Amino acid sequence: MNPHAERVNRALNSLQIELPSWGFANTGTRFGKFLQPEAAATIEEKFADAAQVRALTGTTPTLALHVSWDLPGGLRETSKIIELEAQHGIRAGSINPNLFEAQQYKYGSVCNPDPAIRKMAVDHLLESVEIAKALRSRDISFWLADGSNYPGTQSIRRRIDWMAEALSEVHESLGADQRLLIEYKPFEPAFYHTDLADWGMSLLIAREAGPRARVLVDTGHHYASQNIEQIVTWLLREKMLGGFHFNDRRYADDDLTLGSIDPYQIFRIFHELLSDPTAMESTAFMIDQSHNLKGKMEAMVQTVCTAQEIFAKAALVDREKLAILQDECRLVEAEECLREAFWSDVRPVVRDWRSSRGLPEDPLAALRASGYVERIRSERGARNARSVVTYA
Repeated sequence: MNPHAERVNRALNSLQIELPSWGFANTGTRFGKFLQPEAAATIEEKFADAAQVRALTGTTPTLALHVSWDLPGGLRETSKIIELEAQHGIRAGSINPNLFEAQQYKYGSVCNPDPAIRKMAVDHLLESVEIAKALRSRDISFWLADGSNYPGTQSIRRRIDWMAEALSEVHESLGADQRLLIEYKPFEPAFYHTDLADWGMSLLIAREAGPRARVLVDTGHHYASQNIEQIVTWLLREKMLGGFHFNDRRYADDDLTLGSIDPYQIFRIFHELLSDPTAMESTAFMIDQSHNLKGKMEAMVQTVCTAQEIFAKAALVDREKLAILQDECRLVEAEECLREAFWSDVRPVVRDWRSSRGLPEDPLAALRASGYVERIRSERGARNARSVVTYA
């Protein structure tokens, strides 16, 4: 028996990853979209695709929902979601409000100088909380696109106060078992100042909002070369880490598949999480990716499999030995202790873990062999072709 099997099995049994509904749909860049014939266009199709990923990987029990895209009718559509949960064996996961698409939000949502628009944004957040209650969802995942593009055009100080007031009101509406996860992003769509630009701002505003607010870390929402695992460690120490949006990037918020650019960074983040005995109970692992060139189903399965393998590597770090080496400042040996786990080939153990749970040893190969992508491409292709946008 592989000596690493027990540690890997224990780690993989604890790993639960939430899929994003929008990861199965046609998305794009600010310049346009490249449509895929198999892309999901309805909430029913998104649940079906998520169920297929779970059947192949065994570790994705929930589907994050975007209120404006998945529940355009708001609270009255939750009964349909509950039916889809029962049909597909996938639960509704985090509920994601939308404060960045309405024309009224041109100058901000909860930070808008117009009190009527701020109320509109807060009302949407409050409805998102009620949707989460109806669906028994713990987390309301909040990303604020607010900001400004030119110096002097907005009062940074007043916008902080408006934001704090809004989030405190939303926090008051939370159920006893619910959380408000507050995401940050340094730039885009705002390019002079973003109202929630980094983890420190999110930490401060979460504390001001109330005890059930936490910080959400998106691995793509950082400046180049920023030490994300250090941020994770600080948030763990402060008991303020709520969850992750996992993806990868080369330049900024590229939303590439996990580990496609820097798998060692993901490994280092997982190592810090596994170094905290309480982290796995309180941290939500969510995927947030846009698959414009890769096939959506293949990319999602590939991402989950990559997460499993890198998480298994992180589980192999000999933390007791590492602590001794760190205390004695044996730098090369300490680094090699970490690198030894990263370079371990865990694929045979992960395959055995899958087999023991009745899962395909190679989920990507199983997806290709299943004919699922070909079937949905045939069923959805004609409709999606009619959605093609042409530019003069």
